[in-house]
Amino acid sequence: MKCLFTGMTDTGLIRAVNQDAYHLDSDGRFFIVADGMGGHAGGQEASRLVTQVIQLCLDAHWNAAIPSQDLLEKSLLEANQAILDDQQQHPERSDMGTTVVVVIFRDDQPLCAHVGDSRLYRLHGSKLDQITEDHTWVARAMRLGEITPDQARTHPLRHVLAQCLGREDLQKVDVNSLSVQPGDRLLLCSDGLTEELSDQLITNQLKSIQVGEKAASALINAAKDHGGRDNITVVIVTIESLSRSDY
Repeated sequence: MKCLFTGMTDTGLIRAVNQDAYHLDSDGRFFIVADGMGGHAGGQEASRLVTQVIQLCLDAHWNAAIPSQDLLEKSLLEANQAILDDQQQHPERSDMGTTVVVVIFRDDQPLCAHVGDSRLYRLHGSKLDQITEDHTWVARAMRLGEITPDQARTHPLRHVLAQCLGREDLQKVDVNSLSVQPGDRLLLCSDGLTEELSDQLITNQLKSIQVGEKAASALINAAKDHGGRDNITVVIVTIESLSRSDY
């Protein structure tokens, strides 16, 4: 897999600190976005810790004889345990947690995993698809037909997570295969972007700006123009080739 990639994060216009974190593997093997919660210190530490632990786990076992799905799940579960251990050592951060979304390009099948409401999108041609499903009360209500997508965007419970890293009851992580073609663009982002911009506005930015750095900057600026009420993080990955020789 050959790809171009870039990442960017911004505190936004309201928050005093940035509790988001992201990681771009220098060889383009994997990408991570995390959005922390639990007070200034807790949120910052949770997203930083999770990003670091996932990176270290993937690096350490990348060439090991372990299936990619198992490796990705293992990395997120180790990150969850790292937060639990930190909570025990630092009671002042006992309520900290984080969302996370991860994409890996290993073997012949790209994979993604997520916990919470940080998202993965895929732009194929002019069509933007949300690949991940938010682990939120509102997303569940939409799936059950209890509320509409328009109602979900302004629902008072839209930020209530059904799942996040930093919880004892997280025993399993859903890992899914990811279908990509040359020319596709992947967008990993925190909800600071999706809270402010509709899917159509995101599509317009990704379609009209081909340079990754400029597209990332444009998305963040657009989110700030629409309120910028939360930290905003975006990672854009452009697929150039699927050649086996590139793995």
